[in-house]
Parts: sequence; structure tokens; C-alpha cells
Amino acid sequence: MKHVAVRVWAILFASILAFGCRKDKSSAPGGDVATHPLNSSQDLDVLLQQIGNARIVLLGEASHGTAEFYNWRAALSKRLMQEKGFDAIGVEGEWADSYRVNNFIKGPSKDSLAAVNVLKQYNRWPTWMWGNYEVASLITWMNGFNQAKPATEKVGFYGLDVYCIWESSQELAPYLQPLDADIAGASQQVQQCFSPFSADAQQYGYAVANASANCRSQATNLWNLILAKTGNATATTEPQFVMQQNALVVKNGEQYYRTSVTSYEESWNIRDKHMAQTISRLLEFMGPDSKLIVWEHNTHVGDARYTDMASQGTVNVGQLVREQFGEQNVFAVGFGSYQGSVIASNTWGGPIQIMPVPAAPAGSWEGYLHSISPANKILLSSELRSNGSLQNSIGHRAIGVVYNPNNEQGNYVPSIIPKRYDAFVFIDQTSALHPIPIQQQNEPPDTYPSGF
Repeated sequence: MKHVAVRVWAILFASILAFGCRKDKSSAPGGDVATHPLNSSQDLDVLLQQIGNARIVLLGEASHGTAEFYNWRAALSKRLMQEKGFDAIGVEGEWADSYRVNNFIKGPSKDSLAAVNVLKQYNRWPTWMWGNYEVASLITWMNGFNQAKPATEKVGFYGLDVYCIWESSQELAPYLQPLDADIAGASQQVQQCFSPFSADAQQYGYAVANASANCRSQATNLWNLILAKTGNATATTEPQFVMQQNALVVKNGEQYYRTSVTSYEESWNIRDKHMAQTISRLLEFMGPDSKLIVWEHNTHVGDARYTDMASQGTVNVGQLVREQFGEQNVFAVGFGSYQGSVIASNTWGGPIQIMPVPAAPAGSWEGYLHSISPANKILLSSELRSNGSLQNSIGHRAIGVVYNPNNEQGNYVPSIIPKRYDAFVFIDQTSALHPIPIQQQNEPPDTYPSGF
């Protein structure tokens, strides 16, 4: 197995380099642009006006470890729920753990300590993505916001990602009836098939690459049985929807891990298509007038067609939901900063570290915004289109959960900013996220293998 792992990691490393180390083909921006100050929640008025009647609002981040990105997304999300009737937040997190957070938010009144405790369930590396005090503050507020609402109008919190296939297969049991023996049996077959890999999906991927294992038929059979039970359509009751979603995670997660060791691009597409499918399913389940806020990395929410991802054959959530729902119904907000600090690690599965984020170089998007003024600001794409230099590709920083601040050359994604996003939030000086101490489980990391 060791020689297989070495070979597979060599493939992975080459794929990550091909995706992440981008040659600078961008043009330095210049000219005047309109900006809007960002100092308080009231300054978000301009964004709410631009969002208008959009059904999906995508809120990005340039890293998974920056406090200001979480805090400003929370401030905007609160106003969207209060003033525009948004129904839920969907996050770049696991379905099963996030559904427990959803139940906390929709349950009886709880304090911030209870919120911290429920977030400790995010115990897969990188635990800090959702297990942090910034998110604890948000879900405490959401729990309080729901107290005066009837059950059918409470705002929710859902995980969109494809990870944690073992947990999702086990989560099916509470939703099964005595007559569902065939589904129970299929679920046990999935767990038995994966059991030799000790809940390590990476090892499963290696085994498939070595032709010693394949659980594809079991995962697909489980999904087909549950879909047939629920009328071959998106479920209309919450228990059945949750059961469906757990089965979908098993099916798509198996495919994701099976391909992740041989094709970075294919596994990326499987993951983002799953997240886009989950967004579509949630909106269908919540009703024709429902609205969803999405929190994910810029690399997922900023339309891939206006980056170098398109030339590599990769798509993302921002592109997929624009194509499905129409650009007028989707509003994407990118986030970035000039310099500061960030929570990340220097290796996969490694310890949490507070790292410096160096000043962005001249010619980059972040360097340009700092040169305009070293202040927080909002930019609207509708006001950027008159600047010809911004219609070219510009280097735009993306920091993953694995980060080396001394080697940032590959961290700038060539982007046509006014087309990739509908608006951009720039924080000149940022600080590291505040992680909750969590006992980490020995399972494969989330965001593997991309880091975003």
C-alpha cells in the first residue's frame, strides 16, 4: 500500500501544482473606480440595493481563516434574513454536522456556550472552518431570531459539501421504518464495503486506484432505493429530505474520493456539482419563493468562466447556479484583503497556526485596491465595467487551508473581476479567525485535495 500511496500523492502533487501555480498573464489595473465605504452594517445598504430580488446570494472569502470575512458575511446575512426574507444559509461544510447546527438554530432558546458546544461536532480537519467563535456568534443570533417565528418560517443552516460519507450512511438509520429492510440492508452493505479503510476516504481512493476495492455499486444502489422510496423526486417532508441528502452524500462522496487520487480536475467538478445540486434541492424543498445565502471560498462562488479554471476544464458553484437559475437571480460577492494574519496550516492535517498574510504585490487586485486607499470598501461590478483595464485578467489572491506565506507566487488566480463577481468587499487589514478548541477525529480532511 505504501508504494501505491507514494504514486498517488505524486499524481496529486502534480495536479495541485498545475492548478495552483499560475503563470502571470494578467494586466496591471489602473484608472479610477467608484468605491463605497465599509465601516458599519449600515454601509451594507448599497449591497442590499444591488442584490434586489436575487434568490441566491453567494458570499465568498479569500481564505478559510480570516475573522473579518466571517464577521462581514454574518452582518450581511443577518440583514438579508431580516429585510429580504432569506430562509437559510448553506455552507461549505458537511451535511450531517451542519444539520445538527440547523436543529440547534431551530430549537429552543440557547446561549452562546451551547452554540460553541454544538460546533465542536465539526471535528474533521480543518476544524476551524466552522468550529470557530465567529460562527458561534452567528448561530446564537440565528437561534434567537427564530424564537418568535412559527416552525415553518424559522431560518436554517445546511451543509452543502460532499465529505463524510461514513457518517451520512450511519445517519440514515433514524429515518428508516420497519418496512425499509431493503434500504437498511443497502446501508449496511455500504458500511461493510468501506469498513476496511477505517473511515479514511483517502485510503479508499488509493485502494480503488490499485484496483483492490470499489464501493460504487453499493453507494449507487443505496441512493436509487431511497430515491424510489421518495417518489423519484425531491422529498417534500423534512425527514425524507434529510434521508435523501445523506444518501446523495454517500453516492457523490464515493465518486469524489474514487476520482480524487487520479484526476484533480474531475474530483473538483464532482464536488462543486454536488454543492450546486444541494443548493437546487434545498430551494426546491423550501418552496418556490425560498431564498438561500451561500458561504464558500471565492474559488467556489466566483464564476469559474472568468478565471483560468475554465481553461483547465473545471467548473464551480458560481458558474453552475448562474447557468441554472439565471444571472438575474444570483448575486455573487467576493471578499479579499491586502495584508494581515490568517489561520491555516503548513501541511495537510497539521496543527493550526496563526500566519502572516504579506502585503499583496503591485499589479494584483488586492494591491490595486490598497493603492486607491488603505481603507475597507465595497465595489460594485456594475460600476467597474467602464474601467477598461479591469476587463482583463488580474491576479486575485486565494489562500487555502494549507498555506506558505513565504511562497505566494501560486496564490493569485487570474480573474476578470467585474464578471467573476457582482460585487467585491475589500478589507485592507485582516486578522486571524478565532478557533474553538476541538478534539480532532482521525479522518480525512475536508477540502482535500484542493485546500479551498
